[in-house]
Amino acid sequence: MESIFTLLHVVMAIINFSGTNGTFCNLQGDPVYPQLSRDGDMIIGGIFPFHRSWEIMEVSYMVKPSPLICMSLDFRTFQFSQSLIFAIEEINNSSSLLPGVSLGFKLYDTCGSTAMGVRMAMALVNGNENSTLNEQCTKPAQVQAIIGEAHSTVSMAIAKSVGPFSIPLISPYSTCECLSDKRKYPSFLRTIPSDYYQSRALAEIVKQLGWTWVGAIRRDDDYGNSGMAAFTEAAEQLGVCLEYSLPFFTTYSREKVLRIVQQIKISTSRVIIIFVPYWDLEILLNVFYEHNITGYQWVGTEGWISDSTVARMDKHKILQGAIGLAVPKSKVTGLKDFILDIQPLKSAGSAIFTEFWEALFKCKYTVQNDSKDTMVCTGQEKLSEMENEFTDMTLMPIFNNVYKGVYAIAHTLNSLLNCTQTCPTKKQPDPLTFLEHLKRVRFKTKEGEEVYFDKNGDPAAKYEIINWQTVEDHHEFVTVGLYDSSFPAQNRLAVKMASIVWAQNKNQVPVSVCSESCPPGTRKAVQKGKPICCFDCIPCAEGEISNMTDAIKCEQCHQDYWSNQQRNECMKKEIEFLSYEETMGILLTTVSIIGTFITIIIAIIFFRHKNTPIVKANNSELSFLLLFSLALCFLCSLTFIGRPSEWSCVLRHTAFGITFVLCISCVLGKTIVVLMAFRATLPGSNVMKWFGPPQQRLSVLAFTLIQVLICVLWLTTSPPFPIKNLKHYKEKIILECQLGSAIGFWAVLGYIGLLALLCFVLAFLARKLPDKFNEAKFITFSMLIFCAVWISFIPAYVSSPGKFTVAVEIFAILASSFSLLFCIFLPKCYIIIMKPEKNTKKQIMGKVPVK
Repeated sequence: MESIFTLLHVVMAIINFSGTNGTFCNLQGDPVYPQLSRDGDMIIGGIFPFHRSWEIMEVSYMVKPSPLICMSLDFRTFQFSQSLIFAIEEINNSSSLLPGVSLGFKLYDTCGSTAMGVRMAMALVNGNENSTLNEQCTKPAQVQAIIGEAHSTVSMAIAKSVGPFSIPLISPYSTCECLSDKRKYPSFLRTIPSDYYQSRALAEIVKQLGWTWVGAIRRDDDYGNSGMAAFTEAAEQLGVCLEYSLPFFTTYSREKVLRIVQQIKISTSRVIIIFVPYWDLEILLNVFYEHNITGYQWVGTEGWISDSTVARMDKHKILQGAIGLAVPKSKVTGLKDFILDIQPLKSAGSAIFTEFWEALFKCKYTVQNDSKDTMVCTGQEKLSEMENEFTDMTLMPIFNNVYKGVYAIAHTLNSLLNCTQTCPTKKQPDPLTFLEHLKRVRFKTKEGEEVYFDKNGDPAAKYEIINWQTVEDHHEFVTVGLYDSSFPAQNRLAVKMASIVWAQNKNQVPVSVCSESCPPGTRKAVQKGKPICCFDCIPCAEGEISNMTDAIKCEQCHQDYWSNQQRNECMKKEIEFLSYEETMGILLTTVSIIGTFITIIIAIIFFRHKNTPIVKANNSELSFLLLFSLALCFLCSLTFIGRPSEWSCVLRHTAFGITFVLCISCVLGKTIVVLMAFRATLPGSNVMKWFGPPQQRLSVLAFTLIQVLICVLWLTTSPPFPIKNLKHYKEKIILECQLGSAIGFWAVLGYIGLLALLCFVLAFLARKLPDKFNEAKFITFSMLIFCAVWISFIPAYVSSPGKFTVAVEIFAILASSFSLLFCIFLPKCYIIIMKPEKNTKKQIMGKVPVK
């Protein structure tokens, strides 16, 4: 029905405004009259819901609908009206603001109806309440600007209607964010902050208090729907989820209201956001008490959180501990006394005043015969003896918004009329010019408050955070924090947690989450098909950590670090290399030193007995060179122990390769000498002259130089270098030497193996020669052990992890060195020390029978 009224009234307005000079209009429809009015040189319009609702009528679409019948007188609106009248009287009595110009007013009732709001706006614009026939249509608007309305939906309809005519609409109470859109509402301004900031402030409060799972009840109109949409958007950005968002309107059937109750009961959230004006809560509170909806933490908007009427209605303390945003407290000197003085209302409108008086004092001027219990109004009732909604001043900030709106109009007129000592003209300014100046107006009230509008027609957003606390069985509004949108984002919200009393009069913050917080060391994993606030806590994988509560993802540790067992801290990885301090390193070092020491002792023994037959017979020069190379082999194993460095990586492989080739070359030389010596004993043989000491030295030098050349090529092309091996162990760093060129490494090993194999073959062939002290037998056995060790070394080297790779290589070096040392030199030392009687030329030259 409202949409039909809206259409009819807009069409009527267009008809009334569509004339040109010389065109005359006839009044269409019934005239409407202001509830309160006073003449003046300039008229300020007012549109307020003097009644909260209207009687619902059935529309048959066959006959013209009857006018709306308004019900439920709203005392708050009379307070708004008194604030407007007070501001106008103060301006009219001022000598500095609009001197010589009187302001009047016309205040209309909308009953909270969109259609009525549009109709009253058109009445203010074209004055159709007193139109006469054949009156020119092209006349200026009846009012300079309009103050109102309280409902955002009604303000939207009015702003769209008067916007094309550039008539300003200044609302003291419409907070819908949508009204900031200047493309749709070019002439709308307001003295109350937009819900854009309120919704975000509510979301920040909810987040700061640790509530991530909340429910919501919103008024089913533009105010509630737009405000809740802004809250939802801001909440999602902060990680807060809505379990439900339920619409409510005063005209809802009982079945719809019960569905709201049922949804609250089955929900798991314990915090409920209420985005409704104060008059809607009267219905909801009764329903909540009837169905035992108690113990919830309520979060409210400025529409009801600081309203004492709601507090008085909450007799069962359902809203105990509620917290929310309120327009900051303000004071206007003299306004309270003026509001409580009813005479301005009486002089401004007698018809509405009678209804107001009867509702205020609960009496009737005219009593029907069947209403004997009704009190008769005498007209002498005293307001000072009453305590009700009209005498309550908790909405003083909203009254101040009305006051500031009137003063904004007056300051703009004062500027446009060039008023100084007096205003030189009383001519009404052009609407568009007036609107543009009004948008840029900036002034201070007598209380020192600065008033201005931003580019969207909104004031600066500042809120107090209010907490409902029970004192002596009644609610008190306690300020527990502040929100100021002009501050940086991190400093906008300040809450005194210790001052808050929560639901059910508790001192502990209620818990309202879908899932408990994930501790450090875990991450959140959203449950399938549920909002992001419902999640499971998944432990971080190895090498990843989360060091904060409710981490969305686990962070990968730096490559030199690894996660601890709790997965909440990255610990520096254990560095692994074969060191001199650990047991294995100590043992290998000890064995290496022992081997060197034994080699030196044997060399001393040989040196002291160098002239004995057994030393001479076994080529003493090669023997001493072999002992020297064996000592170097034992010592080169030490280069494999300790932290790898560039020089140690180069040294360990080249020293190992060259010393072992030197060693094997000596053994090979001794083996060839044995073969040549046997050949030399044959009749007519002269082979020893071809392999005498010079040739032996040259062969050793040649074999060694080949290995040196291989090492030089290896080091010049791609030398070994130290690396951090991060792949083998995830939790450890292995410091090792990268081979550089694998071909170089295996060429060094291959050359050693080739010489060892050649030596083994030659020694094997000479093992059965008839000499009593045939050295080839011992060389064969030593080469057999040598080859076995290095053949088994290859798979062990490839498969051993970390420091064990180095240990295997050292073990192979030591084992092969000991095999050569013991197999070749131990039998001789035994003869020298234990059996000196056998260390004679006769014994050495004796023949062993051939088997």
